[in-house]
Amino acid sequence: MAALGAAIRLRLKGHDVSVFEANDYPGGKLHSFQLGAFRFDGGPSLFTMPHFVDELFKEAGRNPQDYFQYIRSEEACRYFWQDGQRLFASSEPEKFAEEVERVFRFPKNELLDYFKHVKQIYDTSGKIFLEKSLHKASTWLSKETLPALMKIRQFDLNRSMHRANMVRLVEPHLVQLFDRFATYNGSDPYRAPGILNVIPWLEHGFGTFFPKGGMVSIPRALHRLGEELGVKYHFSHPVDEIIIQKGKVRGVRSKGQEHLADRVVSNMDVFHTYRRLLPKQKAPERILRQERSSSALVFYWGIEGQFSELGLHNIFFSDHYKEEFETMFTQRSIIDDPTIYIHVSSKIVPADAPEGGENWFVMVNAPNDDGQDWEQITKKVRARVIQRLSAELNTDLESRIKAEKIWNPKGIADDTLSYRGALYGNSSNNQFAAFLRHPNFSSSIEGLYFIGGSVHPGGGIPLALLSGKITSELMK
Repeated sequence: MAALGAAIRLRLKGHDVSVFEANDYPGGKLHSFQLGAFRFDGGPSLFTMPHFVDELFKEAGRNPQDYFQYIRSEEACRYFWQDGQRLFASSEPEKFAEEVERVFRFPKNELLDYFKHVKQIYDTSGKIFLEKSLHKASTWLSKETLPALMKIRQFDLNRSMHRANMVRLVEPHLVQLFDRFATYNGSDPYRAPGILNVIPWLEHGFGTFFPKGGMVSIPRALHRLGEELGVKYHFSHPVDEIIIQKGKVRGVRSKGQEHLADRVVSNMDVFHTYRRLLPKQKAPERILRQERSSSALVFYWGIEGQFSELGLHNIFFSDHYKEEFETMFTQRSIIDDPTIYIHVSSKIVPADAPEGGENWFVMVNAPNDDGQDWEQITKKVRARVIQRLSAELNTDLESRIKAEKIWNPKGIADDTLSYRGALYGNSSNNQFAAFLRHPNFSSSIEGLYFIGGSVHPGGGIPLALLSGKITSELMK
């Protein structure tokens, strides 16, 4: 996604752009596949901040709706707790607060004040920390930066997300609900800084959306636009080396051929960029040794039957949330009672499943791959997930699974070249995490740039696109 956006921006600036992609399709993790009559999006399932996609078409003088269309979801997510509590959360803050007050008796105005607080964090710091390079003096000397720095102590930087939520929200179900947004960048809410509580504003302030053709329609639309603009795409062309001569890039080598270029932008995980593509260059070892984000254990299930209890996005919370993250980041495993996420795109796109069926993307947060016995872990987790969901939905789920594919952290690492299968590069379990990510440029190799979820500003579709925007602006 980062490379698709960057290629369009650089082409609009007049550069000749060639994209070398190891896969035979555009989009990276965001791809699509079939299991019999069931279609699945194989990567991100949540679409927020669509204006970052739309602006690529608008800057090219195109109408985004001529390329892909999406709808705004009235419902952000459905939440299920083991004590029987359920909350169907509106994506609109006012309605969400009303429902929270009805279900948990938490005052509506207090939740709206919380949203006001996290909106202020975004309005004050978002443009700086997400849309600018943190490694250029011009960012820190701009007139927008000083006011933000003056207020940064108000944004819970010195306490964890969980602690900040305990203070502001108090009600246990609500605290857990907002703690879970740490998983949007693969972090631990009990360690990640409270400033990351801005993340729910991206979902409830801007809204949640879904493309009419499924998530895969986003990269396909950007690829189409790039082709129209003259970007040259070379699929099934993995890059073997970035060519460096006298401290300056000279191009790339792919399939035994050299392709010369004045500038090279790497969208590969920054760890593998140095280890595989720049083996003779000095690597930033301190950055490469940082704690990596979490990964995922995913079950793609073609389900016989339909479940009215489920919406597009669904969360079944663990009763042992703190233990879940401690086990994941410290013991490098998954607890017996993990939180379960289910995405059912056929709720919006009926053709994604045969009549009377549903396509379930079932995900459990997992540690990144460190040599664990994933066969054993997967077997245990699968059985527990089926047991929990069978009880919650009053069905024999095992008998309803008619098609299955499993993606574990090692598979994610192998298939996407994400180091250890970490979905978001480095974790954000540090108050200085934003500053510790690799910059979008090399300070030692002229003409070398970096984009994607493993570098600044982070992972997920919006931030990946922003990494491409930041980099294109650095390339005069």
